[in-house]
Amino acid sequence: MQVPKNFLWGGAIAAHQAEGAYNVDGKGLSVADVMTAAGNFDERRITDGVKDGEFYPNHEGIDFYHQYPEDVKLFAEMGFKCFRTSIAWSRIFPNGDENEPNEAGLQFYDRLFDECHKYKIEPVVTLSHFEMPYHLVTEYGGFRSRKVLDAFVKFAKVVIDRYQHKVKYWLTFNEINNQTNYDRAFTLFTNSGVQIHKGEDAEAVMYQAAHYEVVASAKVVQFAHQLNPNLLIGAMVAFSPVYPATDKPDDVLKAQRAMQARFWFSDVQVEGSYPSWLRQYQAAKKFNLDITDEDLATLKQGRVDYLGFSYYMSFATAARPGEDEYYSYNEATDLVANNHVPQSDWGWQVDPKGLRYALNWMNDRYHLPLFVVENGIGAIDQLEADHQIHDGYRVKYLRDHIQQMKLAINDDGIDVMGYTPWSAIDIVSASTGQLSKRYGFIYVDRDDDGSGTMKRYRKDSFYWYQNVIATNGEKLGDDNADTTR
Repeated sequence: MQVPKNFLWGGAIAAHQAEGAYNVDGKGLSVADVMTAAGNFDERRITDGVKDGEFYPNHEGIDFYHQYPEDVKLFAEMGFKCFRTSIAWSRIFPNGDENEPNEAGLQFYDRLFDECHKYKIEPVVTLSHFEMPYHLVTEYGGFRSRKVLDAFVKFAKVVIDRYQHKVKYWLTFNEINNQTNYDRAFTLFTNSGVQIHKGEDAEAVMYQAAHYEVVASAKVVQFAHQLNPNLLIGAMVAFSPVYPATDKPDDVLKAQRAMQARFWFSDVQVEGSYPSWLRQYQAAKKFNLDITDEDLATLKQGRVDYLGFSYYMSFATAARPGEDEYYSYNEATDLVANNHVPQSDWGWQVDPKGLRYALNWMNDRYHLPLFVVENGIGAIDQLEADHQIHDGYRVKYLRDHIQQMKLAINDDGIDVMGYTPWSAIDIVSASTGQLSKRYGFIYVDRDDDGSGTMKRYRKDSFYWYQNVIATNGEKLGDDNADTTR
């Protein structure tokens, strides 16, 4: 089974999880800079600004801001064809609403992208990856305000214009559909800078913020296409397929609605219009959203070129007793365990065949090139006395998923652009703030409390992935490691 010769093998990170240097060279606070660390199953706390006595792991990250030349060299040693990262919005516009960008921030990404090109690595850049300037939260309430829509478009235009000859592949909003879990404060805050006030309908607020985001995405697509026809602008969703728990018709309908609720975001960004079920649902719920005729025209004119997605796990759901006619889906309460697949240390269901299912589902629906821009497993890696890290569980996880991706390419005929596992190197976990929840091919000597040397060490998976890329996915090694740890 072969993958295309121009396939984009690589790895992925996000600026706020790796760069550190949170107050260096004019950078302003982002939403990530006011989130504390947490544990395996705990949620990070959001503080009112930076508080004395609190630990904010993103402030230092893995110091990628200063150590990127060493890290990019390691990526090149693995053979990366591309490297997915993001541009920290608050490096370019520290408060988010300034008239002029911060030149020092722009110059950093010039240096980073030049370093990538030195090794013939194509940057793949996300514009909004949980890094909104914190000032836009305190001043405007995040994406609940149309002013933030305009601020994002201004930021995007500045960086796309600046780097149009250095970056071909762009993504607008990272995992925009995480907000389906609107009852979880963390997701609304990181995605949209939104905090729910007492008495508010969180679902209605989510739909309003997400509408402004899909309109912003469409405006950015229009701008980029007019600026440089060679640029490719994609949407990005978190793809966790939702299976029915049983073959009961109510469970099947519930799972169908869950999929609709999770992926209307990409429906709009790909098709350029709202799906009929959602228009009916929003009207029935009397959300009274600010959706203008001009917005709807913008959506039509700003459809994306490809669809990027993360795939880590699958979900399952069952209808509730007394289910309403809408089969309303609340991700915080409506998921059930799937006993047919194992779980990781963090309770994530490991389901490699779900990736093939995901690729087929999206291909049938969207008819666009697909890009697997995140896929990986968080695990507790052990640094041995000889500085080796034996992470066969990671190798097996990635091997099993690549095998399913190859089946989708060869047997199902799906156009897959590339594969950038999460993560290229160990970084701060977005959901928990831990370093011990490691995903990378490269071990970073840093602990959850911020101690450590920051030295980098190659894991076993580093050498395995090096061979995968060198053989264009032909040689995946022996299947002899455990999936979970």
